[in-house]
Amino acid sequence: MTTPSPIDAVTRDLWQVIAAVDETPVGIVQTTLLLDQRIAFSRDTEGTPVVWLRTNEEHGDTIDLTSITARLPVITGYGYIWTSFGNPPDHLFPIPEYAESDRVNMSCGSIGVGSSAPRIVENFLDMGHFPYVHTDILGAEPHTEVKEYDVEVSEERDEVLATRCRFFQPRAALSATEGIEVEYIYRVPHPFCSVLYKSCPEDVTRQDVIAIFLQPMTAETTRAHLLQSMIDSTSTITDLRRFQQTIFGQDKPILENQYPKRLPLDPRAETPIRADKSAIAYRRWLSQKGITYGTIPMAS
Repeated sequence: MTTPSPIDAVTRDLWQVIAAVDETPVGIVQTTLLLDQRIAFSRDTEGTPVVWLRTNEEHGDTIDLTSITARLPVITGYGYIWTSFGNPPDHLFPIPEYAESDRVNMSCGSIGVGSSAPRIVENFLDMGHFPYVHTDILGAEPHTEVKEYDVEVSEERDEVLATRCRFFQPRAALSATEGIEVEYIYRVPHPFCSVLYKSCPEDVTRQDVIAIFLQPMTAETTRAHLLQSMIDSTSTITDLRRFQQTIFGQDKPILENQYPKRLPLDPRAETPIRADKSAIAYRRWLSQKGITYGTIPMAS
């Protein structure tokens, strides 16, 4: 049996995603693994989520939630249920676009990945793999150059921000009818979550939003929960979900074959290139915050 990894204090106090609200039936026990610990959750008759450390409950059991007294903190946001083993903040990080009335908001499934949550965030930030992994969708040869872009670590907002990211994409979104140079903005407002803003083919004045919320099951296994908040008046939700799942399905085997599975924070551990500025900033940010779960910390 694998020995559970110690949970650093920062990770313990974070909100952690565990499930989509609309995939959590009322009164039916769901079970999952979070930070090496078994937890159970459900929704009461008013639809409010309840989360607790699993005792004898089995997945699929019917339960009277009034009998659950030792509850973990819980919050809902962006269509998902979040919990914590510590003292989480009052609110989740903001994604204001999610509240815009004309957007199509949807969860796009939860996918198990044999890799650490920080490795998956770093992959999400990487534009260089687009032509080789997402060929003829998010990239294509000979358009392989990652153009110069800007990265900052904001102490005020406590996040990593990459701007002026531009890349030619044959099919930037399901609604795209031709290849365009897409402008991206990447935010990392949570050690295990990232939010992407990209040019919207349907409305050039606005941006589509794609987010990845990562549930660290163990230090080397993760459930990736996907969110889309789109400006798209023609596509069905089923097709939008399938498009995003196709993209992530192409990333999954790449992630699972990376070694080591945990993200090294020492800048000398892996050789970066100029296009990796956002990944370098992310690793430095994790190190400064004291995140050790899912990482290989720098030697002291």
